[in-house]
Amino acid sequence: MQSLPLPLEGITVVAVEQAVAAPFATRQLADLGARVIKVERIDGGDFARGYDTTAAGLASHFVWCNRGKESVALDLKDPRGLDVVRRLVADADVFVQNLAQGAAARLGLDAATLCAEHPRLIAVDISGYGASGPYADKGAYDMLVQCEAGLVSVTGTPEQPVKAGIPAADIAAAMYAFSGVLAALVRRGTTGRGGPVEVSMLDSLAEWMGHPLHHAMHGGTPPARTGLAHAVIAPYDAYPTADGGRVLLSVQNDREWRRLAQQVLSQPEFADDPAYATNAARVENRERTDALVAKALGVLGADDAVARLEGAGIACARLRDVTEVAEHPQLAARDRWRDVGSPVGPLRALLPPITLPGGEEARMGAVPRLGEHTGAVLRGLGMTDADVAELVRDGVAR
Repeated sequence: MQSLPLPLEGITVVAVEQAVAAPFATRQLADLGARVIKVERIDGGDFARGYDTTAAGLASHFVWCNRGKESVALDLKDPRGLDVVRRLVADADVFVQNLAQGAAARLGLDAATLCAEHPRLIAVDISGYGASGPYADKGAYDMLVQCEAGLVSVTGTPEQPVKAGIPAADIAAAMYAFSGVLAALVRRGTTGRGGPVEVSMLDSLAEWMGHPLHHAMHGGTPPARTGLAHAVIAPYDAYPTADGGRVLLSVQNDREWRRLAQQVLSQPEFADDPAYATNAARVENRERTDALVAKALGVLGADDAVARLEGAGIACARLRDVTEVAEHPQLAARDRWRDVGSPVGPLRALLPPITLPGGEEARMGAVPRLGEHTGAVLRGLGMTDADVAELVRDGVAR
């Protein structure tokens, strides 16, 4: 039986993008088969290219967010460079931009303008805080939006709030932009019309704050910061093991507590002790509860602790650092790693999380060098070699 093609085969995306939010969104589209033409500045390109050099000389952010794209380097301040983008958009299905607030509109590349000119086009504006309101023109970087959305207030220890260790606001906006494009493509399939898609980082991350936000709005008090512990469940934390590891466990109900006491703590008398028998009692006596668990796990190696917890039917996990995640046995057993091409040779990367059994595997194309596809894309618009050479000579293209 012939496998199904990738679902976005034949879809063309043009992106004037930078950093993480838009590039991560369009990378999802590229993985699913879309042709993604990434328009970059001629003087250095997407500034994420310069964040670091840890990926064999390339920037780790850029490698993560930009595989499978065609890089076209243009000066959009020159009318000839802007005209190239307009010509590309005229033949595209999707346009995505996350320029600074107001910059796309000044270039005539905002979603409203483009969709008025091209009724079948789906045009995505990604912003920090949205196009209106008192924060519309406020600078928006991931950590700043994490603060404004309240994520930092619920992350960390009672003494110290901390930002998430990943760019959560960027990723949230990227995934809503990605799903917004898919929804708009479905609608276009039934109506024949595209339309604007608006996504803001604040809106996206505020949605992800659903549980603590609703807890505060309807319960009257914001959830406390509890580190790796859970504010309303005990025991639920990471505990040190004899070999220097840490194992996190979660007891979700009183039946599990009884099994933990009997089979892991080897202290069955605590199973029905009023001080521990209910979750409310364990939360009230959290310090004593944690001490019991820590004592039992502290004499075991991490592997033995996990085995004993799993044998008792208690949900648990190793507290792994990112180096250990790269060697995670579950990812290896499920063959989730691939090599992706790049200007510095093959780089290891994870398959995207969306798996479509019976279809082609995700298209994990190479990470492009700046302007790698400029000539080919311009010639695809009907320009001659002389036309391309003139734009390069004049600093309009690279």
